Parts: sequence; C-alpha cells; structure tokens
Amino acid sequence: MSTVTEQVIRKFESRASLHADDRAKIATLPFKVRTIDASTYMLREGQRPTRCAFILDGIAYRQKLTTNGEREIVSILMPGEFVDLQNLFLDESDHDIQALTRLTLAEVPIVALRQFVESCPAAGQTMWIDALVEASIHREWLLNIGRRNARSRLAHLLCEFSVRFKTSTLGDAMAYELPMTQEQLGDALGLTPVHVNRVLKSLETDGLIARKKRQVSVIDWPRLRDTAEFNERYLHLGQVRR
Repeated sequence: MSTVTEQVIRKFESRASLHADDRAKIATLPFKVRTIDASTYMLREGQRPTRCAFILDGIAYRQKLTTNGEREIVSILMPGEFVDLQNLFLDESDHDIQALTRLTLAEVPIVALRQFVESCPAAGQTMWIDALVEASIHREWLLNIGRRNARSRLAHLLCEFSVRFKTSTLGDAMAYELPMTQEQLGDALGLTPVHVNRVLKSLETDGLIARKKRQVSVIDWPRLRDTAEFNERYLHLGQVRR
C-alpha cells in the first residue's frame, strides 16, 4: 500500500468506520502526486474544476477578490484535508485557491471520486462531515471579522493555528512557524499590515506570545485564549462517526 493511500485511508477513518473492501476501493483511486511552489494557483474563480486534491504536505488558502483587486483570505487548508469538495458537484469555482507554502498534493479526477463516493457510503459520510466542519469554520471566521476587535481577531487566528497545526502534525501547539506574512494576516482579518504589526507587538509586550522572525511561541495560553474568546468547539475535533 502506497504512502498516499495510507494517508487518505487515515483521513477517512478519522471520520467513519471503513470495511476492508472500502480500503481496497481507496487503494484503486488514480491519485497523481505533484508538488507546487508557494503562491501557485491551484484553481481560479470561473474555472471548471476537473480534479480534487488531497493535501499531503503544506498549506493553502482560499481567497475572494473585489473588482478592483482587493483580497479577502476566507479560509486556510491544512495537510490531511481535501481541497474543494464542493467542486465534486458544482460546475465552476466561485473563488481562487492558492498555495500559501510549497505544497505536495495527491490529485484524483473528479469523475473517479464521484464514482468512488457512490460505491462507498462511508466515504460519502466522511466528505459530508468535512464539508460541514469547513462551513463551521467559515461561520467562526465571519464572527471574528464582524464582531471582534483587532486584538481579539488576531489572537483568535493564532489560537486556531495552534490547535490545527497540532492536529495536522505541522508543529507543536505552543510553538510554530507563522505561515502568513503580515499582509496576508491582514487580508484574513480585515486589517492593514501596519495594524497587524502593532497588534502582534502588543501581544508580545503583554507576555501572551513571543516571536523570533516568523516563529511564534505561545507563552500564556489561558490569557491568549481569553483575549481571543477562543473555543475550539467550531473545529469539531472529536467528530468521529461509528
């Protein structure tokens, strides 16, 4: 069994119980592994998708652009996550997907994945759960931008990174390399880069975090969590169906 197949099986089994024939079907999926550099577009708005990608390594993000080119980063995609499950059934993409870091992907044709889902109800359940969890994260991001102040917004994103990085085995929950520039953080939080820099400095001065270049260490998790009003319930980390 290939490493790619093993990772995909672990993904499905994190959400639903699989039988031996389910695993055998996963092993027959025609995954093609490729690596792309940071900033490469995986999909552009208006494009007709033909493949669905599973992230083996690296981080991607979704973005929407205004007519004058202003950007809003609307979500982050981690290793062990499928990219754009909605494109299994929607005819064209309504947003861009771009590599935040260097990415290693396992891509499978949408037609083959549709056939697989029809023949494997457990896989369909897994993808439903993933789509619902992503919708939950979108709701939290909307609340974060719409109703929290700049300090709480940034603290919340740092808390989310801590939890999701640990879950994705990208790093220690209390210390990680911040994958986004201050400009990108601003585009995810509705803030200017100058404001992001100011808030990062204030969190550091107050002893909640420490920074060394792009390395972030959480010094006082309870205070950072309180500042962010962070509750990981929206991530549904224990969502395993039996």
